[in-house]
Amino acid sequence: MGHVPAIPDSTRASITWRLILHAEKNWPQLDKVQVTCRGAFAYAAGVLPGGEKIPLFRLRYGGSAHSFGLAIYSAARERYEDALFLHHPPHRPRPRTRFRTLNELTGLPT
Repeated sequence: MGHVPAIPDSTRASITWRLILHAEKNWPQLDKVQVTCRGAFAYAAGVLPGGEKIPLFRLRYGGSAHSFGLAIYSAARERYEDALFLHHPPHRPRPRTRFRTLNELTGLPT
């Protein structure tokens, strides 16, 4: 893999803002979310009401604002583990699987 530049300031600000909004809506048990950027990585940590910080995940910048890798923090292993997402093709209508009668196929009465 070639050199990936550091996350640009505008993208850092966007990531931070989006994560804060997401946390407020979906993670009420957290007081806040802190985002720390280092090089091509953005680390998200949750802050509990007592002040304890817990690592949540790490984003890896892929060279554009729409290209990131994700690694979830494993407390059991005390490290980040890459998350894999399976790409599914766009939904296509399923082919008809209904059996046809001889009459439907030939147009002849059975």
